[in-house]
Amino acid sequence: MPLLRKKTVVLVTLSLLAGIALFACSTTPPENIRDSCEIFTEKDDWYPAALDSYEKWGVPIHVQLAIIYQESRFVHDAKPPRKKLLWVIPWTRMSSAYGYGQIKDSTWDWYLKSTGRRWADRDDFDDVVDFIGWYGDLSHRKLGISKWDAYNQYLAYHEGHGGFKRKTYKKKAWLMKVARKVDARAKSYRAQLKQCEDSLDKGWWFF
Repeated sequence: MPLLRKKTVVLVTLSLLAGIALFACSTTPPENIRDSCEIFTEKDDWYPAALDSYEKWGVPIHVQLAIIYQESRFVHDAKPPRKKLLWVIPWTRMSSAYGYGQIKDSTWDWYLKSTGRRWADRDDFDDVVDFIGWYGDLSHRKLGISKWDAYNQYLAYHEGHGGFKRKTYKKKAWLMKVARKVDARAKSYRAQLKQCEDSLDKGWWFF
């Protein structure tokens, strides 16, 4: 093999490996998902996306993060577990929920049609925080839920607006327990953000 061809093959291989490594780095969850400052320090393109969603829809960043934490632990391609056939054989999944926000097909289609963002993806952090902001704004306008109320925002997110109106969550003690955890997580994220928000804002405006 001529030397020039060998060099070309090596360069192409290295480029492919670098691309794979970059993709893996961009999609792996943050190392410390319990600390909002560390999340945004590690994933430095996430803060401007969350901030954009907040400025556009009014749902604060700490609420966005708390919902994603609960739904997927920041796993970009998270899916519900599969049902078991005959208690052993993996079968169909429990729902079509997918991605950072565990958003079902029908709800995602509704979002795409309502916003015109037809190229958005459920495994893209930027798109999911925009979705959470959009949905939280609807929950505020339709149900009167404060955009800062992580507890009730999560219940409406989980049960849908119709379910929230019917108070279906009242029959689900486990869900109300989860919503309290989301609320506590949001408060923790908010307290952390107060310690690093200035530096995050400066870094965002610098770039």
